[in-house]
Amino acid sequence: MNDSPGWATPGSAPSDGQEAAIPRPSAPQDGGAPTGQWSPEQPPPGQWSPEQPPPGQWSPPSNPGNRPPAPGWGGGPQRPDWGMKPPAAKPGVIPLRPLGLGEILDGSVSALRAHWRTALGFSLAVSVVVQIAVTLMQRYLLPKPTTVDPNAEGTEALRQASESARTTLLSLAPASLLTMIATLFTASIVTVVISRSVLGRPVTLSDAWAEARPRILPLIGLTLLVALIAATVMTVGVGPGLLVGAEAGAALALLGFTAACVVILWLQVSLALAAPALMLERQGILAALRRSAKLVRGAWWRTFGILALTYLLVFLVSFLVSIPFGVVGVIADGTDISEFFESGGPSLGWPFLIITGIGEVVVSTLLYPFVAGVMALLYVDQRIRREALDLDLARAAGLSGHDADTPRS
Repeated sequence: MNDSPGWATPGSAPSDGQEAAIPRPSAPQDGGAPTGQWSPEQPPPGQWSPEQPPPGQWSPPSNPGNRPPAPGWGGGPQRPDWGMKPPAAKPGVIPLRPLGLGEILDGSVSALRAHWRTALGFSLAVSVVVQIAVTLMQRYLLPKPTTVDPNAEGTEALRQASESARTTLLSLAPASLLTMIATLFTASIVTVVISRSVLGRPVTLSDAWAEARPRILPLIGLTLLVALIAATVMTVGVGPGLLVGAEAGAALALLGFTAACVVILWLQVSLALAAPALMLERQGILAALRRSAKLVRGAWWRTFGILALTYLLVFLVSFLVSIPFGVVGVIADGTDISEFFESGGPSLGWPFLIITGIGEVVVSTLLYPFVAGVMALLYVDQRIRREALDLDLARAAGLSGHDADTPRS
């Protein structure tokens, strides 16, 4: 029996204010048992059989196994769809009801496919500009990898390891910052595209940019604040162990690092919907963080699972696309494979940087919008589950029969 309002199996309960008709035995005609009582002269158990018709008359066939009556054989009208919910309205890329994992992933791909000129065109332009800047920095500005002597010991080995870590961080920081900015610009446009795609409405790049542009700076501020919170948590976790020093300090630092990673993971998932809230609800930075925490509360593991699968797919696609470009770049650059295993690594030239840069552009163009679309649809899904946003979306899409009094699908 369906418990949804307005949907119940026919005949499952009497109407309000009426008694259900209960069959009772008829009154005896020959002065036998009184009305409402069965006659005491009953056949022995297991020996009763229905009255056989006189010879020459047809009798209904037996029903071994108590099979249900077939349609048209006295069983009444057969309605297998009684008690089932009606299909949810789908004006755009998703049905207006709580979404499953596959519907979220498919909705992101469908929105990008339907509006590829807007979303992927913008993502391609941003990725090309960023990759050109990263390639120029790698060639002219960033420091060369530090040579590490594998035979060094004691203080010298520690100094070389510290110097190598510092050089690596200096090399990664500018590229990471540019990538973050590119991701934010792409996410802002894709979030607007998703919001229109849910309603089945067209959107142009100029429309999306006009709507997203006032939220770019708050979005950058939100991202920097989340990164600052994560860095603070890591510092608090690792700092005491580094101050203590020696073996006890190393063990304490390792324990603090593990605890900090757990806290950062919990924060990242809890605040994952802050960017869509900031973009679509016009929230401030702190209000968007609180909004995300409220939407994720009680659904942390589900949100974590969807995000983990999304980033796993992104990693696999990025890995599969990058390998061919990397191999072709090494061959075009004329680099010997053995140089990769030498101290300091190979000296890579323009052919390698250009070819691998093209691979990075392909990956960025496809995957950044996909991740942003998943985030936006996950936000929509949580609001449908918690706030009946599907009714508001149905009214906004102009669907008839969807008002505040209509039961949810």
